[in-house]
Amino acid sequence: MVDLKTLIRQCKNQDRTAQEQLYRLYSAKLFGVCLKYSNSHQEAEDNLQDGFVTIFQKISQYKDQGSFEGWMKRILINTALQKHRQQKVYSIINEDFLQEEELEIETENISVDFLLDCVQGLPDRYRLVFNLYVMDGYSHKEISDLLNISIGTSKSNLSRARMALKEKISNFHNNENSAQSL
Repeated sequence: MVDLKTLIRQCKNQDRTAQEQLYRLYSAKLFGVCLKYSNSHQEAEDNLQDGFVTIFQKISQYKDQGSFEGWMKRILINTALQKHRQQKVYSIINEDFLQEEELEIETENISVDFLLDCVQGLPDRYRLVFNLYVMDGYSHKEISDLLNISIGTSKSNLSRARMALKEKISNFHNNENSAQSL
């Protein structure tokens, strides 16, 4: 296996074998990013494929500065967000600003798959803001620019996402406790 810098250089020269190697090297990890911003497994697969097409088209723009994986991750996030905007599935409702607070969520005895399902079950406007802010570390200003919403709407959507997740997890715990008491 060649080192990453060599692989990137070969991809810049449109070497199909190098592109395949790069895809194999990063596709599993980057698929997780796609899942966070997709409504389904199939949509995540589509976003991964479309994102890699963009990566290969724009790889000459990568200047060997900063994390290459981070650069690819940003392209995949933008690919997913662009699809939501094009499909007009993503509609932000301006809401009154909710007080941003940290909610304590009890995640003990909950599988990662269940948590992922909970996040994927959020309405698009909440899921995208939650993932951008909590999972990927974007600021509310960056989110407002990416999604063309106000900072207040970003904060409100994050707060509502957290409340919805807390409710789903609380219901899970209540159902689990009821089942154990039978």
